[in-house]
Amino acid sequence: MKQEKEMIAMLFAAGLGTRLKPFTDKHPKALAMVNGKTLLQHNIEYLQQFNIRKVVVNVHHFPQQIINIINENKGWGSEVFISDETEEVLETGGGLKKAEHFFKGYENILVMNVDMLTNLDINKMLLFHITKNVLATLAVTERNTSRYFLFNTQQKLCGWMNNTTKQVRGVEQFDEAKHQPLAFSGIQIMQSKLISLINQTGKFSLVDVYLDLLKANTILAYNHSKDKLIDVGKPESIVIAETMFK
Repeated sequence: MKQEKEMIAMLFAAGLGTRLKPFTDKHPKALAMVNGKTLLQHNIEYLQQFNIRKVVVNVHHFPQQIINIINENKGWGSEVFISDETEEVLETGGGLKKAEHFFKGYENILVMNVDMLTNLDINKMLLFHITKNVLATLAVTERNTSRYFLFNTQQKLCGWMNNTTKQVRGVEQFDEAKHQPLAFSGIQIMQSKLISLINQTGKFSLVDVYLDLLKANTILAYNHSKDKLIDVGKPESIVIAETMFK
């Protein structure tokens, strides 16, 4: 399984982290600590396990704190590039598009939220993605959440659903027989050409991009429900994360 160049990743770290207040009143969420390491360090070292040592990190909220800790630790052994969103936080889609120049020459990109901790085997997911030869592969699990991606019987993305408001996008209506709702893990592998297909500008979500592209392109589910996974978005989730990732 060879690529023209080694894999590159992007960690979304620009968010305001409002759920992690009061910590995020003075710090970016990427620097929240789990067992003595920041979320940023955890995920840079996690990516290193799969020989991913080039990482783009977008910054907005207390950006200098992130830049300083990366410089002080020499990227924990990885080459880290900063995508500066100081003027305006661009959300996941806008953040990816702004960072496009970092991905030139790479066939595939791994993109993940900095506040997700997991033991997902990226090598297996990458092999799946390359073997299927699809535009994007979304890591998903069977868990209770408020918003779901909807996949058809072939595990192809076909829509999105808000389980609280019952809003549905991409399909006319949710059909249990046709649609499997799966929770997004905040981790995806995409062909780099996906960025050139993005029509939106400014601030927008990758969810909107996927819903725009799903009819003309194949976007698949990668179900990793047996893996450890936690969204470290709230103070109480840090306590749980510390027992899961010792």
